[in-house]
Amino acid sequence: MSFPSFVHLRLHSEYSIVDGIARLDAAVDKAVANGQPALAITDLANTFGAIKFYKAARSKGVKPILGADVWVTNETDQDKPYRLLLLVQNSQGYRNLCELISRAWLKNSTRDRGEIRLEWLQESSRLGEGLIALSGAIYGELADALQKSVRQPGHADEILAKYLAIFGDRFYVEIQRAGFPGEEGYLRQALAIAIKHDVPVVATHPIQFLEPEDFRSHEARVCIAEGETLASAKRSRRFTEQQYFCSQEEMQEKFSDLP
Repeated sequence: MSFPSFVHLRLHSEYSIVDGIARLDAAVDKAVANGQPALAITDLANTFGAIKFYKAARSKGVKPILGADVWVTNETDQDKPYRLLLLVQNSQGYRNLCELISRAWLKNSTRDRGEIRLEWLQESSRLGEGLIALSGAIYGELADALQKSVRQPGHADEILAKYLAIFGDRFYVEIQRAGFPGEEGYLRQALAIAIKHDVPVVATHPIQFLEPEDFRSHEARVCIAEGETLASAKRSRRFTEQQYFCSQEEMQEKFSDLP
């Protein structure tokens, strides 16, 4: 197998419950068909599908990467939690991820969200060990700080320093091009602060479904979870038609200016 040009590190499967419809076996088959030697599962605030995914990936010769897309409490606005992508590096990291998610749901559940508190990662137990962290792209705390940088100069540098203190060289600035409003503005700012502090950058693609034509089915799933209807003009539209399982070639094209 030739060296891969891209590996997906952000996948919400059917086990994300409220916002994913990608079936695990089919996702692994897509990775195999496109020559991707590894694939991550990062369901929303849970690891329900980890064992099934691990077995499915191993059976097809794909390296399984376990992780989760987690909510992080926003101390200044409880209704707008941040997001952080955590990937398991080793067995200790897997135990820590399970502990963080369990603690979030048992001790810090808000509006049907189990939220992680950053101080848990700063405790002497070092729950951040064995975990690789991606900044959450436009939904992360770093992105929020960059957006406010005109009014609060230096704040983004402080936020980045906070995450670097927890994760060290296991922290990456995450960028995406999935059709969300404000992506390009964030991307330029993210690259600038990453270069300034010599922090590595990683491109991800937020997969919610496998094929482009699955978008409407995915939206129906979200509507059922949120008690909305597809035809409602007032419902929140948080996803785009681009959030399917892109090939390596498509991802190369998306980031051809940032090889």
